[in-house]
Amino acid sequence: MRYALIGCGRISPNHLAAAQANKLEIVGLCDIDAAMLEDKILKFKLDTAKVAQYHDYLLMLDEQKPKLVSICTESGKHAAIALECIRRGINIIVEKPIALSIEDADAIIEEARKHNVKVCACHQNRFNKSVVKIREAVDQRRFGRLFYGTAHIRWNRGHEYYDRASWRGTWEQDGGALMNQCIHNIDLLRWMMGNEVTEVFAYTDKLNHPYIEAEDLGIALIRFANGSYGIIEGTTDIYPKNLEETLYLFGEKGTVKAGGQSVNIIEEWRFADMLDDADEVKATYHENPPNVYGFGHTPLFADVIDAIRTDRQPKVTAEDGKRALELVLAIYKSAAEGRPVKFPLTKCATTDFNGRFS
Repeated sequence: MRYALIGCGRISPNHLAAAQANKLEIVGLCDIDAAMLEDKILKFKLDTAKVAQYHDYLLMLDEQKPKLVSICTESGKHAAIALECIRRGINIIVEKPIALSIEDADAIIEEARKHNVKVCACHQNRFNKSVVKIREAVDQRRFGRLFYGTAHIRWNRGHEYYDRASWRGTWEQDGGALMNQCIHNIDLLRWMMGNEVTEVFAYTDKLNHPYIEAEDLGIALIRFANGSYGIIEGTTDIYPKNLEETLYLFGEKGTVKAGGQSVNIIEEWRFADMLDDADEVKATYHENPPNVYGFGHTPLFADVIDAIRTDRQPKVTAEDGKRALELVLAIYKSAAEGRPVKFPLTKCATTDFNGRFS
């Protein structure tokens, strides 16, 4: 299957490694920065006679005609590039967030239906061993009634991180900690708790990053349609480095905690049904990735490839990407307006919050 990558920045090595692991035919790389292109060519030992290099992604799409493309640019460009791919009949894996507005996310979903292409929102932590095991317990209703769940993302991002890419932390191209660093765990919380949200109340603030436009702290309370609740705490203010990313689920018959760098370790596993040994589960569903991106890209790619070949939807769809985006935007809206925000959101974008912390 012919594969191409658009955007050769921080997350792109995970996509290239996953493409190689799944034996995709890499036919093109695109980035406006020649040094980024050269770095990835060398790092992944790509044959320059077979892998064309581009600064114009439209030219690459038209000349190389890939079957699958990864979009790994700055967040604010995801939607426009996605739509160009879809209209050419090209299947895509879009790095999070899928877009920065509800309207753009809706456009991606609608165009994908019209052109019958597969769109995967790259929430790769859904493929963590720990997360797969927890989701299995949810689907088997082992928790009984779910009472509430919590997502904590206690990370650090300093001046150097933002200096490496001027788009980071801007409302037009990124958003803040919740949209960039925390959206994976926000996605997991919403997915585990039944997806349907009725309302959110939140606070956001910029406490320690005067050089960015958006928030470095977000705290939210969520009411789900099934009567359960959610709590989100996300920040990039933790001293002196990343501390943890955790997901808790609390039900009438079960308690689970996943932790580690990217919710890749099951730390608590307690169920009334006693169907499995907690220590054995903790030992079996334990991963130690080298960074917060985890090991999920390779199985996510495998799923998308199979979805294309068998003409089914991928396990993480464009609709899933929209749900994660919608929840973050609702948090922004609630914090900005000082009131609970009802769901669904029909119109909202990060740029609505320009000047929020001026």
